[in-house]
Amino acid sequence: MLNRRSFLQSSSLVTAGLLAGCQSAPKRRPISPNEKLNVGVIGVSGRGAENINEGLTGENIVALCDVDSNLIGKASARFPSARAYTDWRRFLEQPDLDAVLVATPDHTHAVIAAQVLASGRPLYLEKPVTHTVQEARILGNLVTKSGLPTQTGNQIHSTQNYRRVVELIRSGAIGTVKEVHHWAGSIWETKPFPQPKPVPADLNYELWVGPVSYQPYSPEWVPFNWRRWWHWGGGTITDFCCHHMDLGVWALDLTLPTVIEAEGPPVDEYCAPPWLKVRYEFPALGSRPATTMFWYSGAPRPQVPGTPDLSKWGGGTLFVGSKGMLLADYSRRILLPESQFKDFPAPAPSIPDSIGHHAEWIEACKGRGTTSSPLTYGALLTEIGALGNVAYRSGKRIEWDAKNLRAKGVPEADRYIQYHYRPGWKLV
Repeated sequence: MLNRRSFLQSSSLVTAGLLAGCQSAPKRRPISPNEKLNVGVIGVSGRGAENINEGLTGENIVALCDVDSNLIGKASARFPSARAYTDWRRFLEQPDLDAVLVATPDHTHAVIAAQVLASGRPLYLEKPVTHTVQEARILGNLVTKSGLPTQTGNQIHSTQNYRRVVELIRSGAIGTVKEVHHWAGSIWETKPFPQPKPVPADLNYELWVGPVSYQPYSPEWVPFNWRRWWHWGGGTITDFCCHHMDLGVWALDLTLPTVIEAEGPPVDEYCAPPWLKVRYEFPALGSRPATTMFWYSGAPRPQVPGTPDLSKWGGGTLFVGSKGMLLADYSRRILLPESQFKDFPAPAPSIPDSIGHHAEWIEACKGRGTTSSPLTYGALLTEIGALGNVAYRSGKRIEWDAKNLRAKGVPEADRYIQYHYRPGWKLV
């Protein structure tokens, strides 16, 4: 069984040849702790723009990259001294770049992230960190090999509420926890595969498609709804696993599941489902008992006696313990039954509050401190979430051979586990 420390280092059968081909990273310029970081951003709209606003405005934005010239124009108007690019490969040739934030669609995460690391720059990468299970494992290995500061874009990890929930669970407030539920209310409706449309003049669609097999342009997936389609994303579960599963994995010190089962509507060849239920089994490890995790996408919610109306919780987590339950979302936490815990004294804080999710990464880039959600951890969360889709799309109960990245006795699952790039593209 893989423990947390070794899980991302155990895939030599998968990545030995890939890692052997990596070039040694150039030496980074020394950065004074009081000096501003020269940051570049790949993907300047949506989460890219939000990341800039949330934590990068105090640094030097020196490079901007996006496949949409309109979006680049808007970002350049805000940061006129930054150099603008359409091609992220040319972007990485800019010599004064100290660190890079990547906020592109999921299907391009792995190839871009791998080259950022190979260039010797610290990396902040939006979640999920990759599109496929295999990419997540390879990227985790590359992060470990590089030794560079990284941070996953699951910013809720750095909130006080999540820290207090973890402390409550670890203090034994609700006793031994053998069951945890996570859900997200986002719904992606299944749609028929769209007819091709002309590519807009301001979009470099070839670069938007990037490493995966070519599909003709459609406004159905550019610039936003790509997450609905299997070719580019993974639906609700991969969108939110790094946020909600983070709480269960962190509090219960989970690694990788050994069994995954999923149910949902009939599998659509092109679209992620509007609802999904996944059951994960995690084996006992040390003093932690065997644990069952449940995931719910869309409208379904846990049916656990003693909980309030969970349809009013857009997304959340429910820990079920031997002495009670804990219900939480991004900002709330409630011990249940409330009458039993009315005068319950919260444990003294033991997990230091974060200085801020982006601030952690910036300080780590300057040699001060570490990040609390590095990409090794983000890869773990991504793999767990993606395995739910593997079980659903294969229609089989998955017994997960984590060491060899294989669903035992289910060869048809391989196509959903491995990455498949078109000619001319490689991961490393």
